[in-house]
Formats: sequence, structure tokens, C-alpha cells
Amino acid sequence: MNQIRKLLASLTLRQQISIGIAIVVMGVGLWQLSNWNRERDFRPLYANLPAEDAGEVIAKLKTDNIEYRVDDAAIRVPSEKVAEVRLKMASAGLPKTGRIGFELFDKTNFGLTEFAEQVNYRRAIEGELERSIMALTEIERARVHISLPKDSVFLESKQEAKASVVVSLRAGARLSPQNGAAITYLVASAVDRLSPDAVSVIDTRGNLLIRPRKASADASGDQPEIDMEYRQKMERDLVSKISSTLEPLLGAEKFRVGASVDVDFSSADQSEETYDPTKSVMLSAQKTEDVTGVAMQAGIPGTASNLPRPPTRQPGSGGGTTRSTENISYQTSRMVKRTRLPQGSVKRMSLAVLLDQNVRWEGKGPKIKKIIEPPSAEKIKTIRGLVAAATGFSETRGDQLTVETLPFESTLGAEPPSDLVPVVVAPLPSPLPKWMQKYVKDMSPGMLIGIGLGALIILIAPVLLLRMRKRKSTALQPTGDHAMNASGEADFEGQLASRAASQERLDAEALHALKLPAAGTKKSEVLAKHLKKAVKDDPAASAQLLRTWIHENET
Repeated sequence: MNQIRKLLASLTLRQQISIGIAIVVMGVGLWQLSNWNRERDFRPLYANLPAEDAGEVIAKLKTDNIEYRVDDAAIRVPSEKVAEVRLKMASAGLPKTGRIGFELFDKTNFGLTEFAEQVNYRRAIEGELERSIMALTEIERARVHISLPKDSVFLESKQEAKASVVVSLRAGARLSPQNGAAITYLVASAVDRLSPDAVSVIDTRGNLLIRPRKASADASGDQPEIDMEYRQKMERDLVSKISSTLEPLLGAEKFRVGASVDVDFSSADQSEETYDPTKSVMLSAQKTEDVTGVAMQAGIPGTASNLPRPPTRQPGSGGGTTRSTENISYQTSRMVKRTRLPQGSVKRMSLAVLLDQNVRWEGKGPKIKKIIEPPSAEKIKTIRGLVAAATGFSETRGDQLTVETLPFESTLGAEPPSDLVPVVVAPLPSPLPKWMQKYVKDMSPGMLIGIGLGALIILIAPVLLLRMRKRKSTALQPTGDHAMNASGEADFEGQLASRAASQERLDAEALHALKLPAAGTKKSEVLAKHLKKAVKDDPAASAQLLRTWIHENET
């Protein structure tokens, strides 16, 4: 502690304030880091709960003294308590996931009226259906509304059951048609006298996912929309068939397909009756025989005398007559045929296929030329046959198929391949001004090297100057009694003279060591070459020469 006190006492007021501020900032930073690490440990307990369920869960957490955090999407608790808290909430029946189901009838209420019982029954069915629908992967929340059937002795007052389902999809999820149909059949199976066609499914954005359908097309107000959807579906199927057929042959971006279908949505019954005059059949035959003047048999009354016997003519009796009549009816052969015409048959379809053209390059470099070539007639004929076979094209029905070729925009703006175009390397931007770039461009490599060495010497000169100043101040500093001697000026002048003589000797030695060319030689290349070689061979002499030049400039 004493050392710390001495250290603080030796500091200035500004230093003490700076140290205090640094300690406070460090403490605040550590506190923020600890708080951030602690908040980071909180994990979601439940997410996207309804307001009523979230309130009950928070009340239960407060009762159990469990620390929690609430944000816009979830209720969070410490990570080590997530499993334990969920078990406690489940034992308490939380969350209730919206409305309750058939647990409404767990307690018997004898004072409940029939109307209230019917309301509770409907609430229970809706709650159970909501839980079943939320079991699907794509569904986050669901809401079900049911209108139970209403019986009446009057047909106009009779109402069938209807239902509507509102679903909230998870982020990035999409309700497939199969899942939508499954929801409609699930709801219809749980409600008495509810048809799947009477169930509508929408999402929270108001998009109608599954629409209810009418039993009769005449009573449906949105029948034209349904017919349009059916027609568009047929057109999409035709385009998909053509694309899957031509894509392996041409490529995905080398053609475009269009389809238009004329659909007959009328429905009727057709009867046909045909007669064949060459064929006839007997319908009925009738034969009658009358006998008059016949004597009756005599005998003992009984069975034998009552049995019919062929008429006989008694000798000596009056003559009898016999008359036979036969009637036969014939009718010409007839065939009756009854046919029910289907709804939604194709009356006529029109198909259009647009083909891209090929690109060919001629020449290289600046003389390269782009040539666009259309497909051959044989290729167009093959494509036409493939499209006709894939779509069920029929000329007798009046179908139309058009195959044309035109260059696409991507083909017109195509760039030549890199192997046909010479690579041009862009020069790096020069850091020199434009007026200086012009002079540097005209200089030879030797001159550039000399200028570079000169610039290097100019950069090194300040460092050497500082060192020489330090040595000079040390050498010229008076010591002992010599500083107080009256004859100090004479001694100082003698020192200067001796230093000048030694300096001249050093200059001569440096010039001899550098081996510079003769004064008459003014070629910059030779000068740069000798300078470079001299600096490399004897760096010490070069440094001494620089010191000499700097000292001369100062004196």
C-alpha cells in the first residue's frame, strides 16, 4: 500500500484523473460484459403464445420465484431451468394453446340449459380441432369456427353445417394443396353433416387457401373464376410438357413456349336412336281356332267325361265348321344410345414455340466478327413433331402450332470468348503528376536509376545530419580549466584548423575510395553505375562522404 501511495503521490493531477477514469471505464466494461454473458444464458421457454396463455405462464413464474425475461416473441428463462420449468407448466395445464376442448364437460353442471350445453359442445369441438390442426408442421396457430346444422320442417329454413379455419403459418412455411385438403377433410369428419366442400381455409394475411365449393354450378357466384383457374392449369401443364421435352435438346434459355386453350365448360346429355331396315324381328304371334256344329260326348259325369277331346263328327248328324286365325307382328331393328358429354373438354388449342438462334465467331483479335445463324429446317421440323406428339396436337380439331426462330436479346449482346480476344493488361496508375510522367517517359533506365539513388540519399541525409550534430556538440564541448582559460579562443581556432585539415584529408580519401569517373565524363549512366558500385563496395566511405558534404553545407 505504501508503494501505491508513493506512486500516486509522484503522479500529477492529470495523470491521477486519467488513471481514475480508466479504472471506472474498465469497471463499467466488466459489468456490461458480465451482464451480457448472464442475459445470453436465457433460453426461450415458450414462443408466440396468445396473450391469455402468456399472462398465465408469467403469473406461474412469479409464484414460483423463477427469474424470466419477456420480449416480443418469447418468454425466456435460464438455460439450466428450461426443462424443469416446462414440466412444472405441463403439470399445471399451461399453456392451454388457445381454447379448451372436451375438458369443459369434466365437471357436471345440473343447472346448465340446453342452449348453453350446445354452445359448450361447439366450443369443445372447435378447441379439439384447433389442437389437431396445430399438430401439422407448417401450422403455428389455428382458429376454427363451426356453424352446426339446423333442421326444419320447411326446406327453405333448413341449413347444412359450415366451417371456416384461420391458420398462421410458420416463418418460411407454405401450406401445400394436399395439407389444405387434409384440413378440410379433418374438420368435415369431426362435424355431423359437414361436407368438405363447405369448409374454407384462410391464413392470417387474408389469403384464401381453400375455397368452399357449391354443389351446383348454377348457384355458384364464382364459377367463372373456377373455370379460369381450370383453363390456366391446363395451359401451364402444356407449357411444362413442352419445356421438359425441348430443354434437353436446346437448353433452358434457348426457347420460349406459350399455350392457349379453348375449353368447353357446357355439360349435356345426348340421345341417339338408329333403325336398321334390313333387319326385322317378330315381336308377337297369336293363333285362334273356332269349331262349330260338333256333338258333345256323352258319358258318366266325372273327370273322364270333362276332359277335352278332339271334335268328332257323328254319323248321321249335321255338318260342323272349323276356323283358324293367326296374327304375327314384326318390327324393324332399332338401337338407342344415350351419351353424357363431359364438362371441361378441349375444343381447340394454340401453341407457339420461339427458338433462339446460334452465334458463330469468325476471325481473331480486332477483326473478330459475330455471325448469327438460324436453326436448320430439319431441326425446326423435328421440334414441331416433338411438340405435337407431347401435347396431343390434332389438326382435325382445329389446333394451331407455330414454331418460329428469332435471335434473343442475350444472343444479340453476346461477347466473344476470351480465347479469341487478346488480353490487354491495363497499366497501373502512376503516382506521379501528369506533367512529370511526360518527362519520366522520355528518360533512359540509367537516368531513372541515378534519380532513384539521389532520392535515396536525400531521404538518408536528415538521419545522418542528426547524428553529426550530436557528435559535433560532444567534440566542441569545453572541459576542465580549458573552458575558463583566457586563451580559449586561440585553442578553439586551432581545433577548427585541425578539423578542417582532417576534413580535407577525409574528402580526398572518400573520393579516391569511390573511384568516381573523370570530370569530363557527364554520362548519367556511368555516374549511376559507379555510385552504385562504390556504395556496395565500401559503405563506410560513402557514409563519410555524405557527412562531409553535409558539414560543408552547414559551415
